[in-house]
Amino acid sequence: MPAPRKKAVRRKKVAASSVGLSPAETSVVKGAELDRLAEQVTGDGGAVVGRYREPFGGTPLLLVALPIDRVEPTPYQRDPSEPHVKRLMGVIETIGRFLDPIVAVREDGQYLTPNGNHRLQALKKLGVKTVIALLVPDATVAFKILALNTEKAHNLREKSLETIRMARALAKMPDREQPESAFAFEFEQPAFLTLGKCYEERPRFSGGAYQSILRRVDTFLDDPMSQAIKERERRGKKILRLDDAVSAAVEKLKARGLTSPYLRPFVVSRVNYTRFSKAASFDFDETLDKIIASASKFNVDRVKQEDVARSGGGSPDEE
Repeated sequence: MPAPRKKAVRRKKVAASSVGLSPAETSVVKGAELDRLAEQVTGDGGAVVGRYREPFGGTPLLLVALPIDRVEPTPYQRDPSEPHVKRLMGVIETIGRFLDPIVAVREDGQYLTPNGNHRLQALKKLGVKTVIALLVPDATVAFKILALNTEKAHNLREKSLETIRMARALAKMPDREQPESAFAFEFEQPAFLTLGKCYEERPRFSGGAYQSILRRVDTFLDDPMSQAIKERERRGKKILRLDDAVSAAVEKLKARGLTSPYLRPFVVSRVNYTRFSKAASFDFDETLDKIIASASKFNVDRVKQEDVARSGGGSPDEE
């Protein structure tokens, strides 16, 4: 049985200007690890512009200038948006400055950025030699990708694909025996993992229609990452079975002359019995089997156009 939902913890109020380091304290930076990292940057053809401790947690960081051809995005993040890259290129050219350093980690002589790919691609297309980066000694920061990446909002498809790719990368690392639940911060929501598998198999999959179900039935797993990834793939296939049943109902509705971008979420809302339940938790397979059965025998003859209009839609059948 899935674990019961945790109650939300209310954030405690703190006094203004009471947390972290003072300006003078941020400049006190010592440590052999940071010295070694600075030497590696120089050896890689880069330059250390400065070092400091970030003011919230006191983590030592390097501000570095890196050869741009040594920097790549983390391999599991979303593909860059070409229109966004072009907009950034235009802004950089217009103001004649690049003022927004990327975040980077060093791994096996290569520099990876979990936060800054659009800026990186814009600079590369502009022919720039050097990129300024905040270099973090802790390479695991690369897995905080969803929390760090704020330069362009992720849509559901992008979040889900990045999350499942990240999970596969973690499943191959030395700490792969850690449970999936230990990476809850990195993954944000268990639904992203399950939907990621769906998007891999069906790039035009409408995942938003199924979020309301997954929020009730999907939880982070206590299985080791090496095993959890297989369970995510299994769960994704079950969601695709539901999508097949829902798609069949949608086609029957269209054949009866009903038109709306919200036909899919309408059908899902009709078969999703969990939205009326006060239960604290649901078994994933038991619940999905019931919903798939309901979708498979969905009675389209009882649906009128005004029923769809009254439903208010939800996420449209495109993302």
